[in-house]
Amino acid sequence: MTAPYSPVYQAYYTRMPWQLFSGVGWKRLVAFRADESGVTLGGPVTRYRRFTAVVPWRDIEAVVLWSTKKTMERPIRRIGLKLRQGVPDPPGPNHGLTPQLSAGIAPHIEHEVVRNSRFIALWKVDHALLATAMQAFAPQVQLRVHPVHKVVPQGPGTRLGNDSGGSIFDILP
Repeated sequence: MTAPYSPVYQAYYTRMPWQLFSGVGWKRLVAFRADESGVTLGGPVTRYRRFTAVVPWRDIEAVVLWSTKKTMERPIRRIGLKLRQGVPDPPGPNHGLTPQLSAGIAPHIEHEVVRNSRFIALWKVDHALLATAMQAFAPQVQLRVHPVHKVVPQGPGTRLGNDSGGSIFDILP
């Protein structure tokens, strides 16, 4: 007899027509899963099989959720894993990121976590259900949720004002 309530947390990508042409067919693709064996990080839909990875709980220190937001844009949400010392990185689209690029993407998040992360696009995270699953399967693993980090453009001419060389208000009477 199966239990009426399972603490397994699973989120699926929203099905899209181009999924048929990417080679994965019309099946539901797991974007993120937390169960008794560990965490499954689904790969991007276009390279799903290549970058999907299962990481056992014993190798994970924390599951980290964060968002970054540039001016006038919607927040870019991500989920990543902080792995224990000496654990090899799982395959993923961010495997080649340098620390400098990671700092540009999310300066408030550790390089290792950014490298072991996935975009939260075409799916959503239910924080309460994820926390319940983690408590049931791996109470020693932390769930870290960071507030939205606003990225301020750097460099000459990126901020309008007296020193930028221009403002729309400079030409108005």
